Amino acid sequence: MFRSSLLCGTACVALSLSLNAASAQQVHGNEIETVVSTASPLSGATAAISDRVDASAILRGGGATLSDALKSIPGISGTGMAIGASRPIIRGMDASRVRVLEDGTSSSDASDIGADHGVPIDPLSARSIEVVRGAATLRYGSQAIGGVINAINNRVPTQMPDADALEATAAYDAIANGREVSLLGDTSAGNFAFHGDAFWRASDNYDTPLGPQANSFFRGKGLALGSSYFFGDSRVGAAYVHYDSRYGIPGEGAFIDMRQDKAMLASSLDLGDGLMQAITFNGSYGDYSHDEKDLVTHTVNSTFINREFDSRAEALFNQFGPFTSTALGLSFQHRDFSALGEGADYLDPAQTRSIGGFVFTQVPLGDAFTLDGAARAEQTEVKGTPASGLFTSREFTPLSGSLGALWTVNDAVRIGVMGSSTARTPAQTELFAKGPHDASATFETGNPLLKPERSNAVEASLRIRLPEFTFDGSAYLNSFDNYIYGALTGRDCDENGICGLGTGGEFRELLYRQSGATFRGLEGKAAYDVWHSEDGVLQLTMLGDMVRATLAGGANVPRIPPWRIGGGLSWQGDIFDAGFQVIKVGAQDKPGLFDTPTDGYVSVDVQLGWRPFASNRNIEFTLAARNLADEVVRNAASLNKDTVVGPGRSVRLTMKYVTN
Repeated sequence: MFRSSLLCGTACVALSLSLNAASAQQVHGNEIETVVSTASPLSGATAAISDRVDASAILRGGGATLSDALKSIPGISGTGMAIGASRPIIRGMDASRVRVLEDGTSSSDASDIGADHGVPIDPLSARSIEVVRGAATLRYGSQAIGGVINAINNRVPTQMPDADALEATAAYDAIANGREVSLLGDTSAGNFAFHGDAFWRASDNYDTPLGPQANSFFRGKGLALGSSYFFGDSRVGAAYVHYDSRYGIPGEGAFIDMRQDKAMLASSLDLGDGLMQAITFNGSYGDYSHDEKDLVTHTVNSTFINREFDSRAEALFNQFGPFTSTALGLSFQHRDFSALGEGADYLDPAQTRSIGGFVFTQVPLGDAFTLDGAARAEQTEVKGTPASGLFTSREFTPLSGSLGALWTVNDAVRIGVMGSSTARTPAQTELFAKGPHDASATFETGNPLLKPERSNAVEASLRIRLPEFTFDGSAYLNSFDNYIYGALTGRDCDENGICGLGTGGEFRELLYRQSGATFRGLEGKAAYDVWHSEDGVLQLTMLGDMVRATLAGGANVPRIPPWRIGGGLSWQGDIFDAGFQVIKVGAQDKPGLFDTPTDGYVSVDVQLGWRPFASNRNIEFTLAARNLADEVVRNAASLNKDTVVGPGRSVRLTMKYVTN
């Protein structure tokens, strides 16, 4: 109750202050909406709030996964299975409810098959990372019912560079002898724009307050080359991307050796000022595989292979009738998954094919109100072999829609309200899993008779932009029919699937089941400029989030992240930057059945930045310390939280050089 009151109180005070102040003054140089290209094919704000982190914040934060880069965004956490495998969680939803994209198309990996499987996108290669919730997820298919994470890296250039650009970074992290370097360049020749980037990182086992975490090392490298041809306001381009990584699975005597090659295509055809404004296309084909190898002998225990084609075409229309802008789109995804060796005991080869169509539109209601609507129809076929051994093919036709209203109170305040009803098809693992999963120490059994799950959600948002104060906040209620979840039964199993109570088997039995479920939550962030001078600005920040998730009958949804709240103070100057942040992460004392509760902790972070050369501002040094109190951190959303502790106190030094 205290946590809810605190977040609600912050929002209410912020609204009151902003309505009074905004009536007397206008906003100058402070946008009311963060531009997030993933959020909608249409321009303009929507009822749901989207977020973004830029390349500078990604570099300062460190970490080898997208979850690490997004940890400062309310409502976002990670699965935390390993340094190289922490898939993002949005509002308590992960795996097959959160789509991970790269420049708008699928990451094309096996991270939704197992929490120990990493995403082959390194934060060092991203120019920004976008987080989308709400109606905009209908653009990306039913597997995005919980949200979208999109790494924007400009590997297929979307605009001609104004000048040649080069960026080089290097960093060292003392907690695990972590080393990393990255290079990025953009140039042009005639009507062609070119992009290239490469990165390398390596770290040993990291330290924790309880001692070194065994088998937590990481090695990764990658490169990309891309080009676009521009003709007028139109373009067409392609890119090649390669990714390699090796990382340990803490608590296990194995490591993962991952690789991916990907081809990306993108085009945009400008059609002028007629009814149809533009046609765009984005597509990718990813050839992904990883071996799970014995830590001592390096022999291959399992091989997972995922070959996937993902595409989306959109037509954008200018105003007609009451609709200021409208977009129609089609998407197609074909995925072939297979596992060899011991992996075949967990999941037989499976195939997923999905074709979808969607529409987005906006209708103004006077000067202050805007309605935005979206709808999607999808046809999905999933083929595989469940535990029965009988080949099974399931077809689903999920239908989804949403309607939002955005009230522009004045130049500084916007209030949004949104309702949606969205459906998701069961995923491969939920339908066809049939064996042991070593990394999570679970023996998983899918259910080939699962029904599509449906989410009926309402959300309210508040955005404030004053010259010295900003606030973004949301409250939401999400009611599920046929919610699919992995339920621990309390029984132990051996590798052959012989299960019983107290048998001492090395695997915990996990069954995929369905139930009604309710998710409700609050999230918000605020910033207040305490003091301005010619040399910089002193800023106070706050953030908080919480989600409470229960099944029908009152039982807890398993593996839900706990609440957190905190804030900090920072100085942003011409030569020096400095700041600290203190975040209280609550205990998860409402775990799922047969799951383990986790203790809360306080995260204290400090950062210093220095640009030493007044005549050359393109060189920057950053010193950052994380978890200064050296707290014991266990991830409530992870299946291996009982055996794995997060990193302790760390100190990271970064150097960055840019040419412009």
